Amino acid sequence: MTTTPLHDPTSRGFASDNYAGVHPEVLEALARANGGHQIAYGEDVYTARLQEVLRDHFGAQAEAFPVFNGTGANVVGLQSMLPRWGAVVCASTAHIHTDENAAPERVAGLKLLTVPTPDGKLTPDLIDVEAWGWGDEHRAQPLAVSITQTTELGTAYSVDEITAIAEHAHSLGMKLHLDGSRISNAAASLGAPLRAFTTDAGVDVVSLGGTKNGLLYGEAVVVLNPETVAGIPFLRKLDMQLASKMRFVSAQLIALYEGDLWLESASHANAMAARLRSAVEGLPGVTLTQATQSNAVFAIVPAGVADRLRESFRFYDWNPATGEVRWMCAFDTTPDDIDAFAAALRRELEAVAPA
Repeated sequence: MTTTPLHDPTSRGFASDNYAGVHPEVLEALARANGGHQIAYGEDVYTARLQEVLRDHFGAQAEAFPVFNGTGANVVGLQSMLPRWGAVVCASTAHIHTDENAAPERVAGLKLLTVPTPDGKLTPDLIDVEAWGWGDEHRAQPLAVSITQTTELGTAYSVDEITAIAEHAHSLGMKLHLDGSRISNAAASLGAPLRAFTTDAGVDVVSLGGTKNGLLYGEAVVVLNPETVAGIPFLRKLDMQLASKMRFVSAQLIALYEGDLWLESASHANAMAARLRSAVEGLPGVTLTQATQSNAVFAIVPAGVADRLRESFRFYDWNPATGEVRWMCAFDTTPDDIDAFAAALRRELEAVAPA
């Protein structure tokens, strides 16, 4: 068996925080959780401890259900909140709409009612675009709102913005789900505890992220208002999200959320994105398209520049029609990575600049 790595462990790009490896402290937690036997399917001491850890963040009423991934968390969480005829109002850029291959609709069996937004964020007025038709048997019933924190455009809802959405949704008899795959980045950006923009703001269910912030795998459905859900234990199994060796999901989430690792890692990723923005802001031909409030930078670059730059640094087009790209930073992004990328971008821009 070869002990030589199959990749260059010093190589980093800007495509996604999912590209990053596992945080060393998380790997250590996995090793500590290994050995001996623990009861399967969630009756282990690690999953019990996870409940205590997350109640410290979200309140005594919170209950966590570990799952394998973010799509699974969203599917199980939303499915538990709605009847078969229920629909979810979300932004047109929401991950549940654009990047989960219709799993919320095909697996959860619910309808998504999407609303265009300029910055990825919903407002009470935007919710009203699709929140209507209750009692009309010809229309899927809008019974929940789903927001993403931080959004797919890298923007962060303020505490007041989420509170206003929750109050409006609840006044309409709707529930509020928060897709928190990058919830730690939002907390770091806001300088607020997790509870401030979830439990205290009126959110009912959270999909709690882990993978994008240094876990090997694993997320959790965190129920903040038990009256708004039904059947999660059964749905988690039905949706193939019940881990037999759940201790290894829970041990990772404990490592992330028991201390300050979640916040330190997210703060670092955010800081690297801020450094990247500062490095490219003002470069001729670069137009920044969104506020940098987390670990993402969105920009438009001249034709051909992105493709040549990708020969050295991987990243994704966001809108090929306009030349908009997305650059993501992670917990392991370094200042040297940022400086090297910015220098390469500067060289490519100079190569296409008019003589």
